[in-house]
Amino acid sequence: MTLGRPGPDPRADYGARLQLRRERAQRHERTDRALSAIRVSLGLSFLLLWWFTLGPAGISPLVLLFPVALFAVVAIVHEVAVRRRRLADRAVAFYDRGLARVEDRWAGRGEMGARYLDETHPYAADLDLFGRASLFELLCTARTPAGQQTLARWLREPASPGEARARQEAVRELKSALDLREELALLGDEVQSGTDPDALVRWSTAPAVSFPRGARAVSATLAGLNVLAAAAWGLGAGANLLILTLALAGAWALWLHSGVERAIRAGDRPGRDLTLLAHFLSRLERERFEAPFLIALRARLDGGGVAPSRQVRRLARLQDLLESRRNQFFAPLALPLLWSTQLALAVEAWRLDVGPRVPDWLAAVGDFEALCALASLAYEHPADPFPEILDSGPCFDGVDLGHPLLPAAACVRNDVRLDDDQRLLLISGSNMSGKSTLLRTVGVNAVLALAGATVRAGSLRVSPLALGASIRIQDSLEAGSSRFYAEITRLRQLMDLAAGPPHLLFLLDEILHGTNSADRRVGAEAVVRGLLERGAVGLVTTHDLALARVADDLAPRARNVHFEDHLEDGRIAFDYKLKDGVVQRSNALALMRAVGLEI
Repeated sequence: MTLGRPGPDPRADYGARLQLRRERAQRHERTDRALSAIRVSLGLSFLLLWWFTLGPAGISPLVLLFPVALFAVVAIVHEVAVRRRRLADRAVAFYDRGLARVEDRWAGRGEMGARYLDETHPYAADLDLFGRASLFELLCTARTPAGQQTLARWLREPASPGEARARQEAVRELKSALDLREELALLGDEVQSGTDPDALVRWSTAPAVSFPRGARAVSATLAGLNVLAAAAWGLGAGANLLILTLALAGAWALWLHSGVERAIRAGDRPGRDLTLLAHFLSRLERERFEAPFLIALRARLDGGGVAPSRQVRRLARLQDLLESRRNQFFAPLALPLLWSTQLALAVEAWRLDVGPRVPDWLAAVGDFEALCALASLAYEHPADPFPEILDSGPCFDGVDLGHPLLPAAACVRNDVRLDDDQRLLLISGSNMSGKSTLLRTVGVNAVLALAGATVRAGSLRVSPLALGASIRIQDSLEAGSSRFYAEITRLRQLMDLAAGPPHLLFLLDEILHGTNSADRRVGAEAVVRGLLERGAVGLVTTHDLALARVADDLAPRARNVHFEDHLEDGRIAFDYKLKDGVVQRSNALALMRAVGLEI
């Protein structure tokens, strides 16, 4: 297999690349240890030679220059070796994580994104979008905060049909770009440690610090006058001129001091964050793409005529020069040169000129990393297709749907069709038979489809849909609300979403099971009927067979289906396959007896 391009088998390709990266990491580790030993040896040699220079032999102290110079050279070489070893270690981690995803060992090992979970979101908690063993953890290869934020937003906010199809084209192109994804992931580890995109945007778009017009020219002129006056004094002229120019410069600096300090404090951390991000931007600037989405993304980096990485490097130089004012040897010269004042004004001018483009740079980096995450999913699951995105609906028509978070070997697949003719599937079945899993299967595949990703299915056709679920509704002691109240609050939220557009895809698990049977049937029928009248489509599960009549009353727009179980060697077994009609048996008593309860 040629390792320059990924092969058709992600497990084999990841395994081969992982082995090569491990061998490289081991070589760099050996080099690191050898150079560390050489540095120690040179240090001991210096001490030994220094002892001889103090002895009666009278060895010249000049011999000490040799180990010192050699130590400096070795230190530089060692720093390069350490950097290469760290990159090799990160490459090993990159392919190790990829192999873990392919082999279904990924849960708990990646970025979980729990900070993006909003309990009031209409489906994020119900569909396990964030947290341990979540969809976000499976997908997230993004290393920058901007990329992680974008990926989380794509999962929470379904895209329009045109946007989803554009992302699909981009993901298809990036699917085979494994070398590029590796390089960006390795750069990202450095970027992630420093960047705060929200802080960068606030700094880059903040109102200008108030300085007098022409402040930079005046500061440069006063600094130049100080230099000329000092030169004249050095050539024998009187000190009066130097005293006068220093006084003028000092008064000017004092007048601007408040604004200068404010500009320095505000720009210190964001400037450094941008410097780290420049590595990522520089790598993207070298790429040329074919997919329209990627071409447009790349063009966002070209706007303004000067590449972002060059602009950021200019800021980095200003920040480095500004930092030199802290050097104890340079500080006496920095004062008459108005060093802090001039550089603070230069940084502020950079921010006002280039800063408005920073949010677009961050957005481009975020979009690209999110696309790379979806591309990794497509590459690692080559049997998963891209769904067909329709312009109108409602439609969710999936063949051989499986849950993307389940191991492929344990994933039982089912067909689900929802459209104008069949708007509701009412699913009955016993405990643990697969009802809730089917709801999540439909929901997670809808999230992936409308994010521009591949789906776990034989095929899927899906129209623009808003999503809403009531699967994992809990009571809240802090908020003082019961589970029933939390559920009806969510149902009201879904009813509002159903007013659309787009059409709502609702997923309701054990609807209104917190109240009595009579109220439950009346309430459930009213809720479902209201959703269907608003053009929504969806799935409802229930243990209460009386609710099965709701589907009969709403026919032909609704249909009863069920999961069932059977006994094998005295134990309850499930096939998790969806069947027509209403379930005819319950396993509650059998399960209670199985755990030792006397019934």
